[in-house]
Amino acid sequence: MSDPFFEPYDRDDIAYGEKPSGSLAAYLNQVKGGGKALDLGAGAGRDSIALAIAGYQVLAVDLSARGLERIAQRAERAGVLKRVETLASDVRKIDLPPNTYDAIVATTVLDHIPLADSQALWKRMTEALTDRGVLYVQVHTTEDPGSDQLPGRLSDAPVSETAAEVINYFSPNQLASWAADPDRRLRILRYEERLEWDYTHGPEHLHGKAVLLAVRSGLFPNWYGQPAAFPKQE
Repeated sequence: MSDPFFEPYDRDDIAYGEKPSGSLAAYLNQVKGGGKALDLGAGAGRDSIALAIAGYQVLAVDLSARGLERIAQRAERAGVLKRVETLASDVRKIDLPPNTYDAIVATTVLDHIPLADSQALWKRMTEALTDRGVLYVQVHTTEDPGSDQLPGRLSDAPVSETAAEVINYFSPNQLASWAADPDRRLRILRYEERLEWDYTHGPEHLHGKAVLLAVRSGLFPNWYGQPAAFPKQE
């Protein structure tokens, strides 16, 4: 199978950078981690490494063999190689036993598969969370200039070099409504829809994104927001 992300992940300056996703990083800095974590569509591992550093045992899943190689390199450099396992797989085919993972990350994954598959994977993801689990999800929205829907398709902003891999742009509030479904047993800590400029791969380009941070219903971690709003001074 060809690897459409080989070149972005093969660069010295790896696509998508070294820094973990902002809301996830803020949560990991504030809430003590540990247990099992799953990073779906892990890419070159910016979130996988952050989870491992926070104390999780991480399974990083991606179709890109080159991305997984870079994850192993980064994990070794960070001193967390023993906490990171990689798996080359389509995210739709992996086993997700209920009540298994204490953290699940899916950064621009649910938008790279057809809607019906995305809905099915979402259900299995949320069922796989433990009662102390945290969920971080990021998707492209119809605001993205790569979208064939309004308002994105009317944008004259530059489009990502990998836009062809996004096939399921999320409509306004769609991801939030999925998370608010009582059957998913989630409590939303942070949700936003935004535009962002991306300078981490190829020519600079614009994205429309929806970003979700949630925990299990009934879980109340010491979460002070992003940025942290008046946490207790040490």
